[in-house]
Amino acid sequence: MTANELLSVKQRFGIIGNTEALNTAIEVAMRVAPTDLSVLVTGESGVGKEFFPQIIHAYSARKHNRYIAVNCGAIPEGTIDSELFGHEKGSFTGAIDSRKGYFEEADGGTIFLDEVGELPISTQVRLLRVLQTGEFMRVGSAKVQKTNVRVVAATNNDLMKSIADGRFREDLYYRLNTVPISVPPLRERKGDIYLLFRKFASDVAVQYKMPAITLDESARTLLESYHWRGNIRQLKNVAEQISAIEQSRNITADILRRYLPDEGYRVRTVGGERSNSYDDMTTERELLYKILFDMRNDINDLKRMMTEAMMGSERRAPERPSHSDVMGLLPEKTHTEQSSYDYADIEEVDDIPVREITTKDDMQREQILQALQRNNYKRKDAARELFISERTLYRRMKALGIDDNTK
Repeated sequence: MTANELLSVKQRFGIIGNTEALNTAIEVAMRVAPTDLSVLVTGESGVGKEFFPQIIHAYSARKHNRYIAVNCGAIPEGTIDSELFGHEKGSFTGAIDSRKGYFEEADGGTIFLDEVGELPISTQVRLLRVLQTGEFMRVGSAKVQKTNVRVVAATNNDLMKSIADGRFREDLYYRLNTVPISVPPLRERKGDIYLLFRKFASDVAVQYKMPAITLDESARTLLESYHWRGNIRQLKNVAEQISAIEQSRNITADILRRYLPDEGYRVRTVGGERSNSYDDMTTERELLYKILFDMRNDINDLKRMMTEAMMGSERRAPERPSHSDVMGLLPEKTHTEQSSYDYADIEEVDDIPVREITTKDDMQREQILQALQRNNYKRKDAARELFISERTLYRRMKALGIDDNTK
């Protein structure tokens, strides 16, 4: 497939991007289009899987016949068979007339089954028969009918796991997956993210007759490093929100960050789990500061009790402590870092036994456990005390091996 042909397809269907994985998916769709083979399009929600059955239909011999797209996850289980295969009059309550199903309507054309993994097992049996023989029966009828339909299916589910769980038929999977097309998630299309954002911002500007927003260098860097769990759908939503709400047309990283949920910054692995490096860095620093403040309070309380014990009933104010190894626990703080705490507020203490905390994880684990205990193990209240979100607290508990029911 030449570069000009690829560009022509993208322009026709409004596809933006030059990532190799995206180009490969389009090329596979183009090569399989002239055949009648079944195709299974896989990819995360919001990546644009719906474009590929349209490409396949438009470049096939069926292009002059009907193309019907069906969202299998949006049709109730009790009516899905009727929607797909039709029904006879009186076959169920409310069936006041006979009705053709999508497979009958799309005869000679293409039918796109989106979210095919959501089909009930009984419907999967009917679909398998259509794929194998082209035969089906309307609900409430014993008459076998024939249809000549090209089936393209799509899913964001792991169908192999669904097969292992008994929720999807293995024979149907192999029938649908004759030709697989994998659509890459947006986070694997770094070079395309800014192009897509600029297109969405431009569309909003034209539609509502307003100046288009632009991103400065820091905002563009943040945009391209974000995880984009909702993929293109989420990116479009953010572009539209910023365009409508922000008065400034030049968007900085600080402005953009307000529209990005904190769990989506560039991720790394912590304890086998996906974790947010930006959020974790901030969380760990805040937790360390709070640990040190609590240690200061505990040490001062201990010193006061020891003084009272030595002086009997006579009480005296504790002397200001001198430099000690406690300061060795403090991380360096740059001028650019902002925190709810300040080093000047941390008192120095000497000659007081301090329980050794061997690692940063140990310190965080202890601080989280103390916060949970003080708040009767209510995560929401503990997170508020620790100045972090409840989602972040849950993730840190999981990474540190803290049982939600630990008491």
